[in-house]
Amino acid sequence: MLPLYPIEYYEFFVKFNEGDYYTCHDLLEEIWMTDKQNLFLKGLLQMTVALYHYGYGNVKGARTMMKAGKVYLKSYEPSYWGINVNEVQWFIDQCLQRMPAEVDRVPFEEIDQLPELPSLILYLEE
Repeated sequence: MLPLYPIEYYEFFVKFNEGDYYTCHDLLEEIWMTDKQNLFLKGLLQMTVALYHYGYGNVKGARTMMKAGKVYLKSYEPSYWGINVNEVQWFIDQCLQRMPAEVDRVPFEEIDQLPELPSLILYLEE
């Protein structure tokens, strides 16, 4: 029998794969608010917030959130709640490598000049 997760968790996968990181944050936060000890959710939250920030030119905020997400997810390797956490960590590392270290913020009109981040398709492995 497959484990049952909160409905918001399943919805998170759809929204993440669509690139709707703002909604991802809302969905994960709803679950996390009832289980604040679950640092796995907090790590995913930080990662999605980072992607959202980067998409609006807040590079410094994106770097900070990605690094925090990586730390929170570390103890959940290699997999947790049906996600390949090692793959997520690799994705975070790739994003951090592509985010320009010398840039804190760019105007929204210039975000297309930022390096494109890699893509990640999330799915339940169970």
